[in-house]
Order: sequence, then structure tokens, then C-alpha cells
Amino acid sequence: MFTPLFEELRAAGVPVSLREYLTLLEAMEKGLAGTDIEAFYHLSRAILVKDETKIDAFDRVFAKVFKGLHALSPDGGEDVAARELPEEWLRLLAERFLSEEDRAKVEALGGFDKLMETLRQRLAEQEGRHQGGSKWIGTGGTSPFGHGGYNPEGVRIGGPGRHRRAVKVWEKREFRDLDDSVEIGTRSIRIALRKLRQLARTGATEELDIDETIAATAREGYLDVKTRRERQNAIKVLLLLDIGGSMDDHIKVCEELFSAARSEFRSLTHYYFHNCVYEGLWRENARRRVDQVPTEDIIRTFPADTRLVIVGDAAMSPYEIAMPGGSVEHWNTEPGEVWLKRLLAHFPKAAWINPVRADLWRYTQSTQMIASIMERRMFELSLSGLDATIDALRR
Repeated sequence: MFTPLFEELRAAGVPVSLREYLTLLEAMEKGLAGTDIEAFYHLSRAILVKDETKIDAFDRVFAKVFKGLHALSPDGGEDVAARELPEEWLRLLAERFLSEEDRAKVEALGGFDKLMETLRQRLAEQEGRHQGGSKWIGTGGTSPFGHGGYNPEGVRIGGPGRHRRAVKVWEKREFRDLDDSVEIGTRSIRIALRKLRQLARTGATEELDIDETIAATAREGYLDVKTRRERQNAIKVLLLLDIGGSMDDHIKVCEELFSAARSEFRSLTHYYFHNCVYEGLWRENARRRVDQVPTEDIIRTFPADTRLVIVGDAAMSPYEIAMPGGSVEHWNTEPGEVWLKRLLAHFPKAAWINPVRADLWRYTQSTQMIASIMERRMFELSLSGLDATIDALRR
């Protein structure tokens, strides 16, 4: 009976294996979720989803496959049997979101106890789908149960709301920000960047080695404390950030990327540039005119195994890339393309992250030029784009 869930998850790009599906069936046979649809949701998500970025896709598929509120009967069939609802949770939710006027209406109609008791009765009595009306669980109408209708004390069950006045929503998507096709935040960027971490034991011996302490104590006959080097991220990252001009439109998401990168990588050094990399970079934008670091010095300073990450929209005049003197800020004696190729020759593991949507790149000649210089290692600043970036930096 759960085959549609398995098939829909695969179709939605959630990598569910047959082994995991069989594990879910085994868990259901042992009654781990009982007849509770919410417990079944959490159980199936824990078994079938291995990647946090797929949780939102799982939520969408689960809502599609299991429309509305159901419980499982003891014989394995589907039944609209009564179930226990978290009344205390509903009370707290109402206190937080309902106005004084809304709460007064709820109390006037019998309060939460009456609302929950009525829902149990409807679940036990209803035999089919209902559209409109004021009593049964369905769509439209003024019933307090269902969706798309109006009632100041409703419990939304399945489907979209209309007036956003429900005191309980059964299909709220808690992990929308982890979807790899939507806007991202610092937390989700950090999750993506962790895939690049390579842990190694470096630094001072400051971490307690429990296993070796036990072994040494057993050998010596007295407490012999052993320490070891702490495991740290051994990846070195050189981050070059385009700043100013058209990049002002992307300040927020670039700040989130920068914040996440600083949190995840112990060895991270950043510099700024404008539009394209030339003979000088800078650490502070306020001193960009007087305190530049020669790009040649950066190439000589950082070892070749450093991961080079360039962040910019690549939107500029083509002359800035291809011609001496093409820079809009100064007279560059060598084209930006020359400096980019020098960086790539020294740092073979490199990638360019573009905050502009990938489907718009073809409309900007300079973006296409940069992508070609980067040997197509230009990726969109989304979770799927960051995944591709990490893959390119690990090769």
C-alpha cells in the first residue's frame, strides 16, 4: 500500500532505495508508527531521507500521496478512525497566533475541548469526500475542518488555506529552505560546504584520547592520560569576492556565503576585487585604492592545493576581460583573462560561484567569456550549485 510513496519519491528525485522501502514496511509491520499519521510521517522520513536538502521534496510528495488526515486500521487498510490530537500543543499555538477576538469566538463556541471532540466525531462518522457545507471534513464551505473554507476556529486538514486562520496545519513544510531550488540561507550553505571538509589531526596535542588512555592505564597499572591532536578541517580556501557595482544586488546572499565559509573552514583567506581579477586585490574595501596586495604575491604565498573560489556575477564589459586598459577603475596593463589564467594555472582546483540564475547567463557576453576561461566551472549560488562546486573542488 506504500508503493505510491516509494514511486513518487523516486520521481521527485529523492534517492530512495528498495532496501530502505523494505525497512519501512518492516517498521510498519512491527507497529512502530501505530495508527498515528504524524508518527508515520516522521518514521518514513527518518528511514527514506538521507540528505537534508531532500526533506522539502519528501514533504511535498508525502502531502500528495497521503491527502488529508487518515489513520491506519489494525488490518492494514485505510480508515478514518478517531485519533488523539495534541490539545496542549493547539492551546499554545492559539495563544501565540490568535487575536483576542478570535480566541473569544473559539471560547464562545465551546473552546478547544469541544473543537477536538467534534473533530473526533466527524472522523468516526464521515464516509466520503465533501465539498462545501458546514459540518463534514472537506473543501470550501464554513466547516471548521478541512481547507479552503472560512471558520475562525478551524483545523486545516490537507490542501491550501484561504484565510490563514486555522489553529492547526497538518501539511506545514518546515524544511522549505533546504530545497536545492529555492533561496538559501547561512545554515543551508554551511550544510553544503561541509561536504568539502577533509579532517586531519593537526595542531597541539590538546584533545583527550579515551581509547589510548584506557589502554595505557591497563598497561601501567595507574591512570595514564593520553592526548592527541584535534581533528581539524585541513582544507585551505582562497576566497575572492567581487564587490560593488552590479554585485550590490547580491549583497545579502554573498554575506551569507561568506559567513558560512568562515564558520566551516579554519584556513580561509579572502580578498576583494571589482568585476574581474587584475594585478592587485584588497582585504578592506575602504582602502581598495591605497592598500592592495599584488596578485603575484598571492600566487606565490598560497600552495597549489589551496581551493580557489571566486564569487561574482561576471557581468561587465567584455573589454575588461579581453583588453589592456579595459578595467573601469584603472589602467590595467594586462587583460583580466591573463590574470584569471595565471590563477587557474597555479590553483587547479578552482570554481566560480555566480549569484545570478544560471538560465540568465546566456544573455551576458562577459559571463559566457568567464565561464569559458573557467573551463565551465561556473556554478549558480544555490544548494544544487554549491554541490556541483564542491564536486569540482574535490576532483
